[in-house]
Amino acid sequence: MKNVFRGKRRHFRAAGLALGATATLLSGGLQAARAEDAAPETPAAEAPAADAPAADAPKPTGFWERDRLTGDWGGVRDDLEDAGIKLGGNEISDGLMNVSGGLRRGATYQGQTELDLDLDLEKLVGWTGATVHISALQVHGRSLTTNKTDALLTSSSIDSDRGTRLLDLYLDQPLFDGVASLRIGQAGSDEEFMISKVATPFVNAAFGFPGVPSLDLPSAGPESPFATPMARLKLMPTDQWTVLIAAFNGDPTGGGFSPKDPAPLDPSGTSFRTDGGVLGFVEAQYAVNQDKDAEGLPATYKLGVWAQSSRFPNQHIDPYTEKLNGDFSLYAIADQMLWRRPDTKDEGISIFARIMGAPDDRNLISLYADGGVAFKGPFEGRSDDIAGLAIGYSKISDSTRIYDETLRQTTPGRPIRDYEIDMEATYQYAVTPWWQLQPDLQYIVHPGGNIAASEKFPHGALGDAVVAGVRTTITF
Repeated sequence: MKNVFRGKRRHFRAAGLALGATATLLSGGLQAARAEDAAPETPAAEAPAADAPAADAPKPTGFWERDRLTGDWGGVRDDLEDAGIKLGGNEISDGLMNVSGGLRRGATYQGQTELDLDLDLEKLVGWTGATVHISALQVHGRSLTTNKTDALLTSSSIDSDRGTRLLDLYLDQPLFDGVASLRIGQAGSDEEFMISKVATPFVNAAFGFPGVPSLDLPSAGPESPFATPMARLKLMPTDQWTVLIAAFNGDPTGGGFSPKDPAPLDPSGTSFRTDGGVLGFVEAQYAVNQDKDAEGLPATYKLGVWAQSSRFPNQHIDPYTEKLNGDFSLYAIADQMLWRRPDTKDEGISIFARIMGAPDDRNLISLYADGGVAFKGPFEGRSDDIAGLAIGYSKISDSTRIYDETLRQTTPGRPIRDYEIDMEATYQYAVTPWWQLQPDLQYIVHPGGNIAASEKFPHGALGDAVVAGVRTTITF
């Protein structure tokens, strides 16, 4: 999610879609959740369902049944994994159209190709428990948000400047018989912090890395595709409790709070900057009913704080010259499964909610909140489909509003920024285990937080935007 005032934006070309069926489904009882690992965050536990094939059953090899487009490469892929080398990747393509409002109508296409390499150092060199993860991104196309809507939070979670970049490069080492683990190298904070797993199916970036960090931190914070040097300690004292403590370089690209796009400052992702201050995170997670045999429904609750040591813009006086020391934010997240279809491992309804705040005097966004519902397996025989509704609210800080009122004295009629609301209805359709099609509809209230429609004629604000499109995801 990139700040329109910082210029970190993205692109994509849209096709027509049939969201009528989706809207009917969602309005008639859209229910929640995408379960993944173990939390409501993923109501899905990793254990197989009662009617699932045995763990030692052979993997499907047919073109439409296998879990990856390219299969097992005639057994080579499995042999490499047995040796400690795992290769993977995916292609996400978004075709989005601004139907009305915003800057202008029109459609864009944007795609992201990701390649991943995981090395099991125990298998390769005998280093007990250690693994290395490497990933790279190639982003292509044009940003709908930058070119059509000018919203604060991008309509696509893959929205970024075009280019090929290194994303992750880190070592992960379990400690004390799995009670803790240490990760060190380069990564994004959005991979583990401030994330709701129930919210992951949504296309709008608001429901990934949320508004306060991405709109308030230098260079929009360490999030994909701008990973940065870091170290993270993970503590798991019980099955229910997890504590994450991490330190990141505070300014991933060195772009600071410049309205210019930060991507050209680190076009390859290999600068490995350490001169952007320190961004620290502490997050406590409490997960219940994660076991497949648990009587209750799974849920995960998180409390966290981040603090940044850099100098931040004084929003009241002049956001581009006056600076204040340091910044922080407090946040809370809840993922809760409400209903599980009988005799399934993760089909059913889940909800999520997040809220976070930051000091008013040095931040564009002083309050962010979102929530939503997801329904995994909404129809019989469609166990891998997910339908969802979500809404996010970004409040412009009072200090920013005061600054706008000052500008209005010399430009009568200039809009005063107040808030942006992002709403989304989506349906993730599993064509095959390796291919998903996702029609999507978004409504954006006050794009840019109620900014002027034009700097040349700053007497009216941008109109509410309607964005429609489709995402396709292929795992290869």
